[in-house]
Amino acid sequence: MTSLLIRAAEPGDMPALSEVYRRSSLSNDGDRPGLLARPEFLEFSDLAVREGRTRVAVAGDRVAGFATWLAAADIVEVEDLFVDPDWMRQGIGTALVLDLIEIARDAGARRAEVTGNQHALAFYQSVGFTVDREVATLLGSGLRMHLDLTPRPGRPEWPS
Repeated sequence: MTSLLIRAAEPGDMPALSEVYRRSSLSNDGDRPGLLARPEFLEFSDLAVREGRTRVAVAGDRVAGFATWLAAADIVEVEDLFVDPDWMRQGIGTALVLDLIEIARDAGARRAEVTGNQHALAFYQSVGFTVDREVATLLGSGLRMHLDLTPRPGRPEWPS
């Protein structure tokens, strides 16, 4: 694989992020019909980028994936995780999740949470998440998962 750089997303990344979001979303056969029926679900908002809550994986000179998060008390929510289909199964999703976990730990978060669909279960389990329960989402059934974190000693608490 080409060298991978994970960095904070910038406003100029939005066209590439939007394309990765759309291509990745539509790559899942089970999600495609529901997404095409609701095209507004295929539009990626720039809010997380503007708020500094987006990490982007760059392979060579191409955006290969990204992740966004939300923080509440000592919990970080993996809000989005998308990898371009051309770059899937090459460790980019794992690298992005591990990057978010390190950021969360450094800031004092004690838990990471995510809602994923069934096809993402094996991936999230491979990076340490445990299934809590099934939940309803706008596109059908989802899985609520968590990963307990050990904060770095001497680090400030996660922002509330």
